[in-house]
Amino acid sequence: MARGKHSSNGGKTRRRRTKAERADKYELYERSVQEPSTDIALVRRMFKHHCGRPARSLREDFCGTAAFACGWVTANDEHRAIAVDWDPEPLAWGRRHHVDALRPSQRERVELVRADVRTVRTEPVDVLVAFNFSYFIFEERRELLGYFEAVRSQLCRPGIFVLDVYGGPEAMERREERRDVDKFTYVWDQDSFDPIRHHARCYIHFEFADGSALRRAYRYDWRLWTLPELRDLLDEAGFSDVTVYWEGTERKTNEPNGIFRPRKRAEDDPAWVAYLVAAV
Repeated sequence: MARGKHSSNGGKTRRRRTKAERADKYELYERSVQEPSTDIALVRRMFKHHCGRPARSLREDFCGTAAFACGWVTANDEHRAIAVDWDPEPLAWGRRHHVDALRPSQRERVELVRADVRTVRTEPVDVLVAFNFSYFIFEERRELLGYFEAVRSQLCRPGIFVLDVYGGPEAMERREERRDVDKFTYVWDQDSFDPIRHHARCYIHFEFADGSALRRAYRYDWRLWTLPELRDLLDEAGFSDVTVYWEGTERKTNEPNGIFRPRKRAEDDPAWVAYLVAAV
């Protein structure tokens, strides 16, 4: 009898799984999109500027895996965080991969809550953040206004609400943008746009060196809100001051430099990301 590899499935060689099949979509998302340490530093600077003291407590709405909230409690021994999301799957992933990795004293200062951000009631916080444009899911004006009013009721005085926003003519086009991230490629796919409703459908795909791909790992159906609309709604919700933080550019390359400062006017830009800070 010839010597050779024995297979328990009748002699058939088991197919090796592709990189896409072995991939963890939450890990890929965090590596592609999120930079908690950068955002935390920015939020702390914003709060100090608007409120005149260091921020201590924070709530992260639409938190997903709660990476930001966990980063917040590790940044300072006096920081406390609440992370809110409706989807139990990313919350469970965040508990296993982020919360459980914290020191006991840090775990005591972070709370994960499965709830609707429009109706949940938590203790008042210094800062409430809604990042990754997730609040765009509220496509009706009354829905978004109701959310903003709920946020205002959950803030300390003084306190701030921080949102990120994206826009520009290219945000309304059907297009795909690819960016290499370590050993995979992140793909932002703007699949469709309805100019009457300002409704956009977008996907995130991940592509790998072995030719496999994790298609439509994330899907977004939302309204592409404009800065004037958002500022008007925040004002109507009762916020006393709403400031736009606009990203600067490198003089030599004219490329974004990652530095956001308060601005009242900005030059035309085909694709931009900004922050809104609403104070109470």
